Amino acid sequence: MINIAIDGPVGSGKSTVARECAKRLGIMYVDTGALYRTCALFCERSGVEIIPENEAAIAELLETGLKLDIKITDTVQHVYINGEDVSDDIRTGAAGMAASKVSALPAVRKYLLGTQLDLAKHNSVIMDGRDIGTVILPNADLKVFMSAKPEVRAKRRYDELIAKGENVTFDEVLADVNKRDYQDTHRETAPLKQADDAVLLDTSELDLEQTVDSVIKLIRGLGKL
Repeated sequence: MINIAIDGPVGSGKSTVARECAKRLGIMYVDTGALYRTCALFCERSGVEIIPENEAAIAELLETGLKLDIKITDTVQHVYINGEDVSDDIRTGAAGMAASKVSALPAVRKYLLGTQLDLAKHNSVIMDGRDIGTVILPNADLKVFMSAKPEVRAKRRYDELIAKGENVTFDEVLADVNKRDYQDTHRETAPLKQADDAVLLDTSELDLEQTVDSVIKLIRGLGKL
């Protein structure tokens, strides 16, 4: 059993890298951001505004109305809302902003904690998010904090959204990245920060292959795979 924690801000490439590393190593990839996006999507579909004043209502909604399922196919995570695969629906820019808001609510983090811990307890996993190394898996075998310059991260996110057919400008995406960075680093509950024992990996000048190779080298260096 091995647990790898990869944290970082939006657009750092952590999800893509974690997914590819898991595939190459034959272990489970857990995208925790997808879980928060799913909760946010369910709230919006249910007509509940994601604001601190509604935290109790959101907690009750999730506990009583959401059947959140996770299925892994070829090490790729799919998430389901009451039987519906929403893996594509949660990947919009709006869903990302909503996820940033819902993840700031302690009740939502508590709701998802058990799911994340259970996956890590029974599987070798690479788990990515914003508080994996600091809160979810503080005893992970390896912690990596991935980052890159805001402009680089915005360009990656912009290209991704354009490829999906969304009508956005680079300036809008950059503003969104900066806003989410502020929200994620300033929230009271489990803010985004580098764990003291995490390896910092700046991907500003690295392509995907170089970044994946760097992370796999760190994992192989543990001598457990």
